Amino acid sequence: MVRNQAISSLSIGKLASAGGVGVETVRFYQRRGLLDTPTRDDGIRRYGSEDLRRLRFIRQAQSAGFTLEEIKELLALDASEDRSRARELASERIVALDSRIAELQRARDALKRLARECGSGSPGPCPILAAFEV
Repeated sequence: MVRNQAISSLSIGKLASAGGVGVETVRFYQRRGLLDTPTRDDGIRRYGSEDLRRLRFIRQAQSAGFTLEEIKELLALDASEDRSRARELASERIVALDSRIAELQRARDALKRLARECGSGSPGPCPILAAFEV
């Protein structure tokens, strides 16, 4: 019971800290319509567990590469029955992530070649540009 009371009365600073963001980020999300702005209680806005859950979801969705507009759509879909649109957005993001992963793997392979070539002890300059050729 004490935990629920604490979660239902977070200040904006505590919400931001618990969500791993700054206060200005919370305010930015509020201006963009991603988070609600609660009414003031004794001059202080109080946030609850649902606000924290939404804030953490926004951060995770951003980490997955979703834009703020896509995140806003996902949040709206959470309250709807449109499962196919949610699946479509997720599938599109998976394709984009797979592409990014392949790009990062190519970069890693190029860096491995560079480390190998520059660490071989051969005389002359390190073949930096050649290491990144495909």
